[in-house]
Amino acid sequence: MEAAVRTVTTALVIGIALVALVLFIFMGGVRASLVVAFSIPFSVLAALVGMRLFGISANLMSFGGLAIAIGMMVDGTIVMVENVDRMLRDGTPSSRRLETIATACAEVSRPILFAISIIVIVFLPLFTLQGVEGKTFRPLAYTVAMAMFGSLVYALLVSPVMAWFLMRRPKAVGTNLSDRVVAALNRPYAPLVRFFVRRRWAAVALALALLTVGALILPQLGSEFTPSLQEGTLVLRLTMAPSIALTESTQVALRVERQLMELPEVESVVTRIGRGEVGAHTDPINSAEMYLFLKPRDEWRVDSQARLEDLIRDHLGEIPGVLTNFTQPIEMTVDELLEGIRAELAIKLFGDDLEVLKVKADEIAAAVGGVRGAADVQADQISGTPQLLIRIDREAVARWALNVQRVQQVIRAAVGGQPAGQIFEGVRRFEILVRYPEEYRDTPEAIASILVPTPDGATVPLSQLVEMQEIIGPRQITRENGQRFITVQCNVVDRDIGSFVAEGQAAIDRGVDLPPGYLVMWGGQFELQQRANKRLALVVPVTLLLIFVLLYSSFNSLRSTMLILLNIPLALAGGVAALWISGQNLSVPSSVGFIAL
Repeated sequence: MEAAVRTVTTALVIGIALVALVLFIFMGGVRASLVVAFSIPFSVLAALVGMRLFGISANLMSFGGLAIAIGMMVDGTIVMVENVDRMLRDGTPSSRRLETIATACAEVSRPILFAISIIVIVFLPLFTLQGVEGKTFRPLAYTVAMAMFGSLVYALLVSPVMAWFLMRRPKAVGTNLSDRVVAALNRPYAPLVRFFVRRRWAAVALALALLTVGALILPQLGSEFTPSLQEGTLVLRLTMAPSIALTESTQVALRVERQLMELPEVESVVTRIGRGEVGAHTDPINSAEMYLFLKPRDEWRVDSQARLEDLIRDHLGEIPGVLTNFTQPIEMTVDELLEGIRAELAIKLFGDDLEVLKVKADEIAAAVGGVRGAADVQADQISGTPQLLIRIDREAVARWALNVQRVQQVIRAAVGGQPAGQIFEGVRRFEILVRYPEEYRDTPEAIASILVPTPDGATVPLSQLVEMQEIIGPRQITRENGQRFITVQCNVVDRDIGSFVAEGQAAIDRGVDLPPGYLVMWGGQFELQQRANKRLALVVPVTLLLIFVLLYSSFNSLRSTMLILLNIPLALAGGVAALWISGQNLSVPSSVGFIAL
């Protein structure tokens, strides 16, 4: 967590430095640049005050929102300062500087208000996200909105005062760095503009060509909920046989630890076997979590964390009787909150019969395991626990003048234990549990020898009243909406989740014949992605309509409004091309970037 916040904080500082550099180059002097640059700390402080009021912590998404908004924070002030600079430049020497600045600021205050209001409105879709995706992305929307509100206050109220204090009448055109840079840029730009203005069909053809390229690239992009974070620590989960003893589970973990420490990239390994019964996430002793603390990246033999995971898998090989699964601490916690699993995808098979669920889940795991990109595929362990099944022989019980309840009470008291009172230590109370010593209840033979008293004072061995059978019973039975289900979990490597799910669904349809009444549903991060996309598909058009209304009310011209809105498709095409060139997938964070357009 600290590494993630540190990374985004570094990006925030670098962004501020780059914006300040660009301002210095293009604003025409240090004074004008300072007026604009002061809007950044003012807006950031306004966002921090808002975060305090709304109870938003300093996290990856909240600071990420500030990083996204850095360039937008200065927009309003740039317009204000540029207009002040223009009027000071064009004004007569006898005109009063205060009146000139006031007139310049009044001229552009209305469009600035509309522009920043539109920027805030476009983030409304993020406020509508629900569940985990809402918890994830709402802090970003809040910080952007509060930062932009701070920039609006600065642009309309503070920047005119700063301009009066700092800005002076400019020198002749072409004498400062900004004028020279703009003149150099205008030399190739002006003929290009003249060409397209005279040949409007060429401009339209170019725009259509760019849109066509974007439309052709879009289907080539993969889809996912969020890009995988590089947390700097790996978690290797070991799932062993449900009947394993704690001592054997510890020995298996120690053997795997020794193998992991042979890798030069691994600095240390800490293992936790099972979890306590108190808490939201219990774990049996056949489950171990191994935290792999890694050395700095410049000491790795590979260039990415995904390659390192493959390297570790190859080094460990197949561990007899053990299923392995790679994840990361924060990622594991999020996945566990979603579906109770520790992997990116959860394939849930719903049905009634546990045996059928187990057989079909194994078939689904085999089908999905053959899909390119599948890793750490495993079905839930719903069976495998040795149990002693005791069936009461009602006829035998009747012959001894007993009843079923009496026999059950003896079994419960002797084997499971029966409360016999309480012990008080101050305000604390402890139950007194009474049951047979372990040697009289730890084997089927010992349980069969338990004596049951009869009404006439005799005793009869339990073996004469019941039928006993050793079976392998269910370890757990999970339900959702009142229906039993079993989960097949897997991770996806070297490809996007969206195309993997599409191919996995096709593999299941081909290779698994489900009985009537059995249903397959995909969960995990894929479910979050689908839910977020559905919500955005509903809210984004409404937001565009609001923007259209704002623009039309500002310009009172349908042609001008449409001219501005036509920027969006071309901007989308550029964003799609950038994702494709950089090898990124279409995710909810990238959708946030498109929303900002």
